[in-house]
Amino acid sequence: MDENINLTILNEIGKAAKMGMDSIKYVSDKVEDENLKENLTTQYSSYSKIADKVNVEFEKYGEIPDEAPARDKMMSWTGVQMNTMMDKSNSHIAEMLIQGGNMGIIECQKLINHNPHAEENVKNILNEFMTLQQNNIEKMKQFL
Repeated sequence: MDENINLTILNEIGKAAKMGMDSIKYVSDKVEDENLKENLTTQYSSYSKIADKVNVEFEKYGEIPDEAPARDKMMSWTGVQMNTMMDKSNSHIAEMLIQGGNMGIIECQKLINHNPHAEENVKNILNEFMTLQQNNIEKMKQFL
């Protein structure tokens, strides 16, 4: 088995989970609704658990996951600031998070489709991450 495929997939999952965590951090201070805040806290925790699973898998390979470039983090933060400058409503924040989740699902599906020979444990984490994003989208719909 080509371990590079597995490391590539794990890297993508790890970066996406961290991006989800960062996005939640960036919008959380703009949220006033306690129900939405609680939902975001739960999502953050779920993303963190996925990131931990990725790190455990990397340790098995004796590798360290890549960090998202600082430029990407800055662009994400700036995007959230710009998008919430005029509209901090629950509906708008939920829409932003749904759009991010949809992009994540698309990337996960591509990884699944293009890497059928990935190790089973890596595929399981990938599927778990995709399911997490689908569930998060469903939860966010109530705030639209």
